[in-house]
Amino acid sequence: MRKKWVIIIVLMMAVITVFLTTSLFFSKEERPSANLRTAVASRQNIGSSVLATGIIKPMVGAEVRVGSRVSGIVNSLHANIGDMVYKGQLIAELDPTELQAKYNQALAALENARANFEYSKLDLERQRSLLKQNFISQNQFDLAEKTFEINRAQLKQAEANLEFTRVQLGYTKITAPINGVVASVSTQEGETVAASFSAPTFVNIIDLDRLEVWAYVDETDIGRIQIGQRATFTVDTYLDTDFEGAVTAIYPKAVIQDNVVNYIATIKITDFKEKTLRPEMTATVTIYLDMREDVLTVPTSALRRQQNEITVTVIEDDKMITRSVKTGWSGNGFSEILSGLNEGDTVVIQ
Repeated sequence: MRKKWVIIIVLMMAVITVFLTTSLFFSKEERPSANLRTAVASRQNIGSSVLATGIIKPMVGAEVRVGSRVSGIVNSLHANIGDMVYKGQLIAELDPTELQAKYNQALAALENARANFEYSKLDLERQRSLLKQNFISQNQFDLAEKTFEINRAQLKQAEANLEFTRVQLGYTKITAPINGVVASVSTQEGETVAASFSAPTFVNIIDLDRLEVWAYVDETDIGRIQIGQRATFTVDTYLDTDFEGAVTAIYPKAVIQDNVVNYIATIKITDFKEKTLRPEMTATVTIYLDMREDVLTVPTSALRRQQNEITVTVIEDDKMITRSVKTGWSGNGFSEILSGLNEGDTVVIQ
């Protein structure tokens, strides 16, 4: 009898254990944990995009090497690295002594040529009057006329020589051709520069308002890039700022590095966000391809692939329910939901 009661008690304990285990198991399956990450299905614009790395570069004409067109000694230098300069502002001056002397010489030659011209002009008039009265021969008149023409040509030559020396003298004052920031200075006061074959560079000026991004797009994505597409990018120094731009050109020649083929897509910066960007900054670029507006979306991380269907876990009445969904476009971490969810549904994120 005692053995029978022992068996009954053991069976009852086994039943209770099974019941408690089953209850705990189903409780964990149906009730969401407080630590679950969730998101709400909502409507927004969604589009596909291409990611690329890039480098900020000056646009064509935005970086200018300023040099001297004449040889001489640098008398003074009015620009330092980092200075903001404006078009027409004086940057450097060369010693003008030699060119000033040549200008004075040309000026004196012009005065002499003008005096000879005026005299020959008066003499020609006198000779013409005498010829009419038959006091001189035709040969004498022709000689006076020839002298007048020669002096007139010499006057024009003297005027041209004076203008040339004036221009050369003006080259001793070197001015900024564009607005910009001085990026480098490659000369110093007292240095002698020679401009016999090429103009020596004094300073480099970069217009920081005329920058663009060179985006290195993978060969698998370049076929989807088109001129005019919207783009955004970030740089390491302003990680919380999304700068805006648009694709302006696609280079036909590939750039191959470490056996990876990329193509350069240039992006004009349309909004600097009141920040200062500089050449050679590294950029993370997103080029937007197509856009779907006002579509129902959930984070892509909420989707689960099970055999031949895509499912999401929905929290409903404090329970987790698995639903099959049909998806559309994906981009920027979100996926379009065509069916299976309603706006406002709460889904679990993996």
